[in-house]
Amino acid sequence: MSVTFGKKEKLKSKKEITLLFSEGKSVSAYPIRLIYSKKSQKDLPLIKAGVSVGKRNFKRAVDRNHIKRLLRESYRKNKYLVTEKNTDYFSFLLLYTGKEIPDYAFLESKMKKVLLKFVEQEMSH
Repeated sequence: MSVTFGKKEKLKSKKEITLLFSEGKSVSAYPIRLIYSKKSQKDLPLIKAGVSVGKRNFKRAVDRNHIKRLLRESYRKNKYLVTEKNTDYFSFLLLYTGKEIPDYAFLESKMKKVLLKFVEQEMSH
C-alpha cells in the first residue's frame, strides 16, 4: 500500500470546500477537526483531503504553513486507518483549531484519534 499524498488526492475545488462547510459532518479530537462528506462523483482516489489553519490564531504565514505541513504529513502516514476498510468516496477537510504551534508527535497522535473516530462514526451506519 502506498503512503503518498499526491496531487490527485488533494482537495482543491472551491465548490467542494464550500459544500463541506455547508453540508459536511464533523468529528474532532482537539486541536484537529475533520469535516467530511460523501462525494457524489465517483472518481479516484477514494478520499480527497485538504488542510487549513486559521489566520485568527496564527498571524504569521510561516507558522500557518508549518502547521499545514505537519498536518499533511501526519495524514499521509495515517490515512491507511481510513482507506483500508473504506469503499465510499469522501472529501476531507482537516482544520487545526489550537492556539499554539504543536510538535509532530502530539499532532500525529491526535490525527490517529480523529481518523479512528471518523471510521467508527461512518462504519457504524
